[in-house]
Amino acid sequence: MLEYVIVPKSRFSDVIDHLRVSFPDEPLNAAVGLALHGIPCPLLEHHELKTLEDGMSLMAVDRNMEKIAGVALNGVSNKGDTEKSIEETNAIENLQYRRIFGLLNDVNMELDLFSKYNVDKIFDIRILSVDSNYRGKGIAKDLFMHSEAIARKNGFKLMKTDATSLFTQRVAESQGFWVEKSVNYHDYMDENGKKIYDTQPPHLDYKVMAKLLD
Repeated sequence: MLEYVIVPKSRFSDVIDHLRVSFPDEPLNAAVGLALHGIPCPLLEHHELKTLEDGMSLMAVDRNMEKIAGVALNGVSNKGDTEKSIEETNAIENLQYRRIFGLLNDVNMELDLFSKYNVDKIFDIRILSVDSNYRGKGIAKDLFMHSEAIARKNGFKLMKTDATSLFTQRVAESQGFWVEKSVNYHDYMDENGKKIYDTQPPHLDYKVMAKLLD
């Protein structure tokens, strides 16, 4: 039996442990090698903890085993946050980190959904992760549905997600999200003509997807 609950502070470390095992499968991370299976990644975990502290992240808990089956790390994005994130990212020496968050920041800066939809805050589904033993059971879809309920309860007018995998894109589309921008990973080359994001099929595109809430 799965229960969907907002992640309490007492379970932050358990969520981080889950992500250390499950998040390295995410296509963009797998392509650049920022986080490796089971190994702490302080830069990424700092980002994850900041999101958890917004108090809107969800976990799907298997009550029979008291195991985290999946998580949706949901954060509040405020107007001006992307500019701050660009400054912070540029100050970080880790190339893998800059390649992931540099791409996300650049695309979101170009889109400027705050101005487009005249909002000051956006409910942001930043990381979606399901334990490999629980995949194919509709947990990702349920995490999206419960996340939307939280967004509505807290008065958000707009939701978005940086969908870096085809699976997340399909789930988001099934929940009424549309594509604001799509970029092909393989369009990005380094100075030697080598792919920067050598993602593997079927994960060929990164899409910023959004949904307006009535």
